[in-house]
Amino acid sequence: MFDAAATVITLAAVLVLYRAIKGPRVYDRALAVNMIGTKTVVLLALIGFIYKRPHFLDIALVYALMNYISTLAFLKYREKGRLD
Repeated sequence: MFDAAATVITLAAVLVLYRAIKGPRVYDRALAVNMIGTKTVVLLALIGFIYKRPHFLDIALVYALMNYISTLAFLKYREKGRLD
């Protein structure tokens, strides 16, 4: 069951990778990279649940926060040309 979930999430990430590479606009690419990061967080949480390693959930949480902050910083830089 968990193998199927991991496979579906990985296939979805590969499909989103196509959008990250071939996206018509930079905002589509940023959204695709954010989605790949979100799918990575889900995979980390799933692996932590499968192997009964709760520290994987901590790693997934930190990665999710970094993904969120980096996406906001990139979009702010793209819009205004600076980060302040």
